Amino acid sequence: MGEDGEMRVAIIPIGRVDSSILQGVRENIERIIPQTTCGVSDEGVEVPEGAYNPLRGQYRSSVLMARVLTQLGRLRLLGADRVLGITDVDIYTPGMNFIFGEAQCPGKAAIISLYRLRPEFYGAPPDRDLLVERAVKEAVHEIGHTLGLRHCSDPRCVMSFSLHIGMTDRKGPNFCSRCYGRIERAVRSSGRIRLFDGS
Repeated sequence: MGEDGEMRVAIIPIGRVDSSILQGVRENIERIIPQTTCGVSDEGVEVPEGAYNPLRGQYRSSVLMARVLTQLGRLRLLGADRVLGITDVDIYTPGMNFIFGEAQCPGKAAIISLYRLRPEFYGAPPDRDLLVERAVKEAVHEIGHTLGLRHCSDPRCVMSFSLHIGMTDRKGPNFCSRCYGRIERAVRSSGRIRLFDGS
């Protein structure tokens, strides 16, 4: 924890990501997760070429996660306790057609993809507000995993599992009371960190 008792989360773009989306996610993480501040790293990382699977036309999430983890040491020196990678490419893990995100559970790193959160992926007009709303839910969900939370059986809780976009839209951005109690305890017990100066 920082000297002020807060957990610090650093957001790092993987490839080209709209800065306004990153800032929208940042603001909401701070609002939803207790005792947490969040900054957007001014140094992103490229999407690793080795992540692309031409047979699927998708990117393997574990390779993107490994790239995010290479940044963890630098970000911890800046005071970040958790790192969240955000990408705009379509990601998958073996055994799944696609995933919205992935996290170490528990751990220090997580990633989310905006690709299938975009309304236009489903034939609807672009809607920035809806995209940010969905991205926030997935970001909070994955950060919850880094703090040791598992999937919740309450379909309205942000920690419920999203198998498709309808399930993401059904759940809220907040934790149910049981998960909120767990997240409060997890944040209080997360490792000591120094001040993160990201904005």
